[in-house]
Amino acid sequence: MVVGRRRGAEERREFEEFAHSRGAALFRTALLLCGDWHLAEDLTQTALARIYASWHRVAQAESPAAYARTVLVRCYLSHRRLRRSAELPVLDGLPEQAAPDHDPALRVALLAALAELPPKDRAVLVLRYWEDRSVDETAAELQLSPGTVRVRSLRALTRLRRQLAPHLDSLVP
Repeated sequence: MVVGRRRGAEERREFEEFAHSRGAALFRTALLLCGDWHLAEDLTQTALARIYASWHRVAQAESPAAYARTVLVRCYLSHRRLRRSAELPVLDGLPEQAAPDHDPALRVALLAALAELPPKDRAVLVLRYWEDRSVDETAAELQLSPGTVRVRSLRALTRLRRQLAPHLDSLVP
């Protein structure tokens, strides 16, 4: 009995270390996916709860961080599929400070354009270009074929360029 409690405490400590080290990155990804600070917090918390529930499996995975990101993206896509809420992401909940060496107006315009994309297209762009994942990694996380990821990336980038085109003169020096 004592051995079981000791193992449980050790697993809990490992999970807490993992959640502490990866929590900020998961939140940042969630914020990019949904564009809403509060929903990003909820998605991150939901993903971490699901990961904790199966931590014994996650800890043995080849990449627990990739597993966590997959859980987060699936939580986001599941939330978007739910029809019980007609809420729309609000962009006034963005962080008050922009990252250093970046133009805040460009960042806000980009986030607004990103929020206009369908959820799966947004997920593809965030994973491919923000998280710097390969086509194959993105396809595996979203359960899509690599060809679908390439097509969605191309179409979503084209749509983003079209949405940002009227503002480029004022945004890019």
